[in-house]
Amino acid sequence: MRALATGMLAGMLAVFIAATGLVDQHPAWGFVRAFAEAGLVGGIADWFAVTALFRHPLGLPIPHTAIIPRNKDRIGATLASFLRSNFLTPTVVARRMRNLDVAGAVGRFLARPPAEGRLREGGSRLLADILEALDEEKLGGMVKSALAARLSSVEVAPLLGQTLEAAMTEERHVPMVDAIVTWTGRTLDANEDLIRDMVHQRAGWILRLAGLDARLADAIVDGLRKLTIDMAMDPNHPLRAKAEEGLARLAHNLRHDPETMAKVEAWKSDMVANEAVGDWIGQVWEKGRASLLKSARDPDAALAGKFGEALRQLGETLQTEPKLKRAINQFARRAAAGISTSYGDDIVKLVSETVRNWDARTVSDRLEGAVGRDLQYIRINGTLVGGLVGLLIHTVEVMT
Repeated sequence: MRALATGMLAGMLAVFIAATGLVDQHPAWGFVRAFAEAGLVGGIADWFAVTALFRHPLGLPIPHTAIIPRNKDRIGATLASFLRSNFLTPTVVARRMRNLDVAGAVGRFLARPPAEGRLREGGSRLLADILEALDEEKLGGMVKSALAARLSSVEVAPLLGQTLEAAMTEERHVPMVDAIVTWTGRTLDANEDLIRDMVHQRAGWILRLAGLDARLADAIVDGLRKLTIDMAMDPNHPLRAKAEEGLARLAHNLRHDPETMAKVEAWKSDMVANEAVGDWIGQVWEKGRASLLKSARDPDAALAGKFGEALRQLGETLQTEPKLKRAINQFARRAAAGISTSYGDDIVKLVSETVRNWDARTVSDRLEGAVGRDLQYIRINGTLVGGLVGLLIHTVEVMT
């Protein structure tokens, strides 16, 4: 476009010279010369105006030329202020985000993930690189500290009490009581000789002499065995009722008794401080990290399993649940508005500082590359419009 505009300017010059030599031969050449002369003036004027934006015309330091290089800092500051005032305000961002269905877009992506693509491959590679680059020992320590702090901050006793109470309400504690009764019976059978030996040793010499120690041991073992059998067969056995009463009292104390709650919290603190628990937390983190790395390196395998099915179900839920979709979109809108409020100044500062750090030639080249084609059209239009105006003026002159 620059060559075309310059070619038209040179053409006007050639036509003007030729018409000047032929003007005496026929009156029509006067019109041609007037058109070429005015077009030449208009083309030169617009060339000067366009060139003066980016550099000194012909290298001459004419005042008020090379406007953009001389004012690049002010241009950067003005551009940054314009962005901050018209784009990075919470109101504008929130209004723009109101028309975006973030939850629906995420849901569609999760429900029907692309078989391949830069987003998926790049995200997998980025996650794997991040996990591999992080210091295992330091990160593991941070994870263990975070989990330990989280466990320490949770009041376990009320949760245990609520869980036990819910289990008893739904009679889910019955299998546990049955298991305890069964275990007691098996323990009795396995230790019958030990019980008999204890009775024999504790019985007096008169009982042993009369052989009553064996009969006493038989009575004790048979009584205990009958008790466990009765408890196993009778759901309404009195001892079962006592056990359920004790469990109900324990559930209440776990939720409302300060002494019981303090004992549970002390036990929890001791457990969290135990080295074995710390090692277990570390092993959980290592297994989780290894699983994440495996999934990141092979996203197809991860998406083909239960994890992928869970993601697809989540995607369907995000698309079909209006309340969840509305909540996520509202969160995204508030987050974007909050980011514009907190970091808007930093963003526009980046723009102004980037422009300030460019040298004058870089600024001129980039702006000229962006709008230079349209500026050359200005030169072309100036040449043609100037020529038409000159032709009109010459016509008026001849007619008068």
